[in-house]
Amino acid sequence: MLGRIWAIALNTFREAARIKVLYGLLVLVFGANFLALVLGAMSYHEDVRVAQDIGLAGMSLFGSLTAILLGLFLLYNEVQKRTVHAIVSKPIARWEFVVGKWLGMALVLSVLVGLFALAMVLMLAFQGAGMSMALVKATLLAWLEVLTVAAIAIFFSSFSTPFLAGIFSLAMWVLGRVTPEIVDATRAASSWIRVTAHVALEIVPDLSLMSPSGRGDVTIHSDFVSWGYVVCSAGHGVGWIIGLLALACLLFARRDFV
Repeated sequence: MLGRIWAIALNTFREAARIKVLYGLLVLVFGANFLALVLGAMSYHEDVRVAQDIGLAGMSLFGSLTAILLGLFLLYNEVQKRTVHAIVSKPIARWEFVVGKWLGMALVLSVLVGLFALAMVLMLAFQGAGMSMALVKATLLAWLEVLTVAAIAIFFSSFSTPFLAGIFSLAMWVLGRVTPEIVDATRAASSWIRVTAHVALEIVPDLSLMSPSGRGDVTIHSDFVSWGYVVCSAGHGVGWIIGLLALACLLFARRDFV
């Protein structure tokens, strides 16, 4: 079983490596870091702060968008090109196929996040700053966010078209990032609005937990969170990944490819 899943993951990794859009995103990330150098030079003794903010924001934004794009097309292309018929006809379960696809995406996204982090480290080194433990924790949280978004995209792609799956995935990502703001905005609203917002947020992963500056007490510009917070946030993300993949496997198993 593990061998079959790993074979699908490696094939997905090779397939994703051929997507030229990913190389365009890398260029954008390095361009954003160069922009951070320019903006930092224009600021008043805030060059390191600007570099950190733009580096982490680019890691989260471009990483999540890449996860959505990969989740939409890597699974749908197998159905569109009818290669999934040859795969499912072999002694391999459909859930192994879905998990292998996500694992391959996770490998690609891990490499991308690593390159994003490398670009940020080089930018900070150019400015005479180093990689602090706070930045290490923030990078780990951003990586977990990207992997969770990949599971969201796989879930919607397992039963929907790329267009609808893209809309749903993007909407869930945005809602997950602004969860604290929604809670604060509904405190002064009527009871039915608060209940509706609470129910809606319960079915959306709280991605703000994994955002380096998603909450008031989660910022790299002061005392950063403890490793306990990172572990709890990782548990939240892993729980959603497992749940979303389980639902995706169930829906994909019921799908008719005839």
